[in-house]
Amino acid sequence: MNKFKKYYCIASILIAVAIAAFSIAYTFASPTEVYASQTGDGANYRDNVNGLSITYNNDEGSMSAPIRILLLLTIITLAPSILIMLTSFTRIIIVLHFVRTAMGTQTAPPNQVLIGLALFLTFFIMWPTFQELNTTVLEPLDRGEITTEEVFELAEDPIREFMYKYTQDKDLALFVDISGETYATVDDIPMTIVIPAFIISELREAFIMGFLIYIPFIVIDMVVSSVLMSMGMMMLPPTTISLPFKILLFVLADGWNLLIANLVRTFY
Repeated sequence: MNKFKKYYCIASILIAVAIAAFSIAYTFASPTEVYASQTGDGANYRDNVNGLSITYNNDEGSMSAPIRILLLLTIITLAPSILIMLTSFTRIIIVLHFVRTAMGTQTAPPNQVLIGLALFLTFFIMWPTFQELNTTVLEPLDRGEITTEEVFELAEDPIREFMYKYTQDKDLALFVDISGETYATVDDIPMTIVIPAFIISELREAFIMGFLIYIPFIVIDMVVSSVLMSMGMMMLPPTTISLPFKILLFVLADGWNLLIANLVRTFY
């Protein structure tokens, strides 16, 4: 069996090397060149190779369809990171995780439920920002009133406004100091500084809320542990007895309503 594994690994390595060598040889054997189409005084040239073209009209370039598709696919790939880092998703999912850990229910609610709840709460909180993006960016782009290059500049303003509202000054000053740059106004600070400052602020707020959530459940654990110790039941795990009481307290206090209401109100 060990010899078979050895031969299998050797064969896999040889096949991988052969494929890599074939790819390199094919690349050098058939190079491709990309030309830009030119429109000028009496000249009209259009050179396309493999569907890639860049069109220039009176020294003003516009992206071709393949380039736009490439940018769109890049944005779609980064969409999960954008959703997590630039919205309220981070604070919500951390607080929900603290609730489940404090109750000690292990996998109830499961991760899929927590992520789904955090996702829809994020859409609810970010809906005004999404509407502004649709009004100022997507609709003008669809009507052809703005170019693709202007989309990123216009889309930055609503997101920046949302992040500024919930970013603490000391976190913003921290990254400005680390960068070694000085800025006349807050609007001059680039997104590369605003984004990490916003994430740090969200983590701080989420951990503060998680600490406050933990307190009543820790009190129940302490009471149950004291009762069991006084009864001489030292071999019985306190969490086994305290779990039903914590669930009962959470249900009687309408915990989900209180939690979601106060969590959402932190963004309003």
